[in-house]
Amino acid sequence: MFTLGAKTPSMRKPKNSYHHGHLAESLLDAVDEIASEFGIEAVTLRACAKRVGVSPSSAFRHYADKRALLTAFATRALHGLANSMEDAKVQAYQENRNAFFAVGMAYVTFALDKPAFFRAMWREETIYSQDADYLAAAERLASYLKEGFVRTIDDEDPGAFSPLELLAWSSVHGLAGLFVDGPVAKDKPRREKVELAESVLKSLTPAFQS
Repeated sequence: MFTLGAKTPSMRKPKNSYHHGHLAESLLDAVDEIASEFGIEAVTLRACAKRVGVSPSSAFRHYADKRALLTAFATRALHGLANSMEDAKVQAYQENRNAFFAVGMAYVTFALDKPAFFRAMWREETIYSQDADYLAAAERLASYLKEGFVRTIDDEDPGAFSPLELLAWSSVHGLAGLFVDGPVAKDKPRREKVELAESVLKSLTPAFQS
């Protein structure tokens, strides 16, 4: 599912060549800003360096090329989504709320709040999809989805997708995609999109109750 594309052995520069402690993360923040405003196609290392206020040569010390930069951005996105789902599950259990509903809403709201991240996660034609860090992040998210949708529904085999897990994932991912790039609620404010997502997930929830 998460394997496609080629890896270049010198994708990233050695960490001991860094001269700015937080520049690598700042460049990823710039990717988010530029992609959110103009689309992922507008992202370049030079544009990100300009936005951060450093020279292009400084940016190239961290990322060898645009593909390397977008690989790191996609990796951050995968971890961000996994963290959001895990946090939602924990909070739901602490507050005695429906955890499946909470995790599903976390998935959708992540896409609404971070559309550039949502679009970048599996855009394998623009990244080094065999990069070790990217693969680890993708496997982490996949394991959450395979393990009973972050352990909120019954799961007999945590190493494989069950039909129920695929139904859960396809439901929230499809809904998020329709909000971010599709015609559903295109001109509606975020609040109305969230309310619609809540209604959809409430309708789905009985199918996932044991």
